[in-house]
Amino acid sequence: MRIKEILSAKKSGVSFEFFPPKSVGGREGFMKVVHELRRYDPLYVSVTYGAGGSTQERTENTLNWIRAETDIAVMSHLTCIGATRKSMDTLLGRYVQNGIDNILALRGDPSRSVSGVDAFKGEFRYAKDLVEFIVKYNHFSIAVAVYPEGHFESPDIWKDMEYTKQKVDAGADIGITQMFFDNRYFYDFMERARNAGISIPILPGIMPITDCRKIEEFADFCNATIPMEVRQKMEPYLDKPEEMRKIGIDYATAQCDDLIRNGIRYLHFYTMNKSEAVREIIDALPKW
Repeated sequence: MRIKEILSAKKSGVSFEFFPPKSVGGREGFMKVVHELRRYDPLYVSVTYGAGGSTQERTENTLNWIRAETDIAVMSHLTCIGATRKSMDTLLGRYVQNGIDNILALRGDPSRSVSGVDAFKGEFRYAKDLVEFIVKYNHFSIAVAVYPEGHFESPDIWKDMEYTKQKVDAGADIGITQMFFDNRYFYDFMERARNAGISIPILPGIMPITDCRKIEEFADFCNATIPMEVRQKMEPYLDKPEEMRKIGIDYATAQCDDLIRNGIRYLHFYTMNKSEAVREIIDALPKW
């Protein structure tokens, strides 16, 4: 089912992002996590897609596993880098046949393990080009990534909003934010989006900080600011993972609670293929 239709029918809910297991042998453990999170009746679940199509087969397998064992709507991430119109047409044709109705259209970033890839050369240069291509199928609900603090390559947040509007105008009907840890960035982004005439649903992306060192690496790469108060609270516990994890869960719970109290009705969780932290957060939240 298309996510645009799901959001029209459901006025609140959660969604989850997964990455494909490294081997078919990982199916059992992966699906255990999916079933553990299924209890929350997710709006949809998404599966990431490696730069240059480097996980294409594994991404497809993972999507098909979820469809085979559950009734959850699925979304495939899809990146421009390394893709031709012919290869994209073939892939999207398979998605139509397999009942995969939702795409997160991304430019993507070159894989560090794939040399000689230029993100600005190829048949799809930007995410908006991929959106325009997918729209022609008249089949998919199309999501795009949005950046509360601006994409790290954008000169400023105003230019970044211009690029966001281009993706929406090209045919995107959902936005999913990059992770952020200070809700003020999200609220400011939403105000800029409204002023730019963007009215599609935008889901805030939540990443629980259960490992400060690892999340710092992600945050630096994604241009996401970890508040000083969080760093200071976690600093004494860098070598005490359980204590650090509890601080991270408490912070993410408070972050989600604040979003809900300010009228946000959808939450998107970056799960890292684990269910415990996400379950603890959702179970601690008020019903909305």
